[in-house]
Amino acid sequence: MLPALAACGMPGEQEAPSESAEPKGKAYYGYFDTVSYVYDYAGDSAERFSDRSAEVSHLLEEYHRLFDIYHEYAGLTNLCSLNKAAGGEALELDPRLIDFLQYARGMYDTTGGEMNVMLGAVLRLWHDCREAASDDPSNAAIPTEEALREAAAHTDIALLEIDAEKGTARIADPLASIDVGALGKGYAVERAAEYLEQEGAFGYVLNIGGNIRCIGTRTDGSGWVTAIRDPDPDAEDYALRIEISDTSCVTSGVYERFFSVNGTQYHHIIDKDTLFPAAYYGSLTVVTRDSGLADALSTALFCLPWEESAALAEALGVEALWIFPDGEQRMTDGFAAFIHE
Repeated sequence: MLPALAACGMPGEQEAPSESAEPKGKAYYGYFDTVSYVYDYAGDSAERFSDRSAEVSHLLEEYHRLFDIYHEYAGLTNLCSLNKAAGGEALELDPRLIDFLQYARGMYDTTGGEMNVMLGAVLRLWHDCREAASDDPSNAAIPTEEALREAAAHTDIALLEIDAEKGTARIADPLASIDVGALGKGYAVERAAEYLEQEGAFGYVLNIGGNIRCIGTRTDGSGWVTAIRDPDPDAEDYALRIEISDTSCVTSGVYERFFSVNGTQYHHIIDKDTLFPAAYYGSLTVVTRDSGLADALSTALFCLPWEESAALAEALGVEALWIFPDGEQRMTDGFAAFIHE
């Protein structure tokens, strides 16, 4: 049996396909530190599916390497290289990386600064504490407010300088760094979906570490049912099940990556204003066709209070579900149409 689509929820549990034939699926490991699944529900030949899924894997690997902030690769100037060169000369980058950085600058404007890829100095402090807690839970600690304030002084989006004509970019401040964890995976998924659409693929589903992107519908015209996890750790069932087709679905939640200090849990979605984990919601799900936009907004909306979050979702024409820490659910008017009873 194939693994679940499940992404907006937990892997491993999913409604069965409505077609009588089993879909084809392949799993790939290592890209964006997660498992990537490619499914064909439309009945492509084994050879065609193998070719298409291999190209999806190839695209994901290329973007994984371009966006990697922790490792460099021989013959490639990537975001790790850009961070290491912060404060120095501009670097010549792959055109795809220039396109992405321009997209990231645009998302900063679109979200009123909530999606800021230059938050790296702050996010690195939390990342290092999370890693240290994993290695030695008894000595787990959070960043000091002084360290966070100092890091926040090096997060201005203007520090990312892009010269599209020359194909170069630089980070102007040696203490600044870029982090695309809230944007890069969704952007790469959308590039893979574009490839499949250009190939004429229909009835494909990508599940890249929980980022769902559907290309078309099932052969009978229906969509795919996927479950949205209840952020309450004691919940015995999913919060909702939704049916989607020809769109993407991304959820951000407090349960994804976290560590505990003195009984308090600290998750990985950091509010740029408080410099601490955002405390408005338990999870937030975005449904919209572009996976890059869904990925970015699942974080940006998570870091805004309800009125502002809802207003931004409405302004951008996306559907969203907010689950509050007390279990209350609120959703955009259009989200209700996705609910699968």
